Amino acid sequence: MVEELVAAGVALVSAGAVYVMAAARVVKQYERGVVFRLGKLRPDVRGPGFTLIVPGVDKLRKVNMQIVTMPVPGQEGITRDNVTVRVDAVVYFRVTAPAEAVVRVEDYRFAVAQMAQTSLRSIIGKSELDDLLSNREKLNQGLELMIDSPAVEWGVTIDRVEIKDVSLPETMKRSMARQAEADRERRARVINADAELQASKKLAEAAKEMSEQPAALQLRLLQTVVAVAAEKNSTLVLPFPVELLRFLERAAPTPQQPVQQAVQPVQQPVQEQRPPLESLPDPGPEGSNSGQD
Repeated sequence: MVEELVAAGVALVSAGAVYVMAAARVVKQYERGVVFRLGKLRPDVRGPGFTLIVPGVDKLRKVNMQIVTMPVPGQEGITRDNVTVRVDAVVYFRVTAPAEAVVRVEDYRFAVAQMAQTSLRSIIGKSELDDLLSNREKLNQGLELMIDSPAVEWGVTIDRVEIKDVSLPETMKRSMARQAEADRERRARVINADAELQASKKLAEAAKEMSEQPAALQLRLLQTVVAVAAEKNSTLVLPFPVELLRFLERAAPTPQQPVQQAVQPVQQPVQEQRPPLESLPDPGPEGSNSGQD
């Protein structure tokens, strides 16, 4: 009798252990458990920790509550300004309602991925190339709203959407490179012209100052000679400015002025000694005869 009771107790304990092992479930901290009893959803969602279900009756499905990083494959499309591009993106989302994520959609990951690809193609068609390259923040917000609208019904919340890369055709890259090079060359020419204008104004002021003091030009010439000689060149070409010749010409007396003053007094007495033809004496008959002879 005792042996039968012991055997029954051991059998009962073993059955209980098997039952507990079959019914025991462990839900991790970042997970939530959704229980289906005979195919019907239970309203209570099992939290993290140890939990029990009815073996053979209940079925526990775990749902990850972490933020999921999903890359969106590159999508080719034509922008509004008729440029073919290929755009890659990444979507960050998480499950906020585990029961709806399990019941309303078959596979919420696949659904979010397909919705992200469709929305990305739509964004490409509505945007211009300059917006895709420079105004990505606005496009990211629009893409997030387009994906989040249907995802809310699936118990999924879109945290962030980022456009990673925009691939352009090689011809478009070369055209943009030529455009950027032309723009930089234009700015360089404008800056160079502005510098020449400022330098010409300063040179004009310097020339005005040197014209008042001609010796300053000679000092500037000597400074240039010293600067060139410091490089130890074997050949030195020294320009001789015309202003320096004019300065020397004004400083030195002209030798022609004393000669002209000395000639004029000599010519005046010679003119005074000549008698007029009317005042000459008559030669008389002898003179006339001699002239006839």
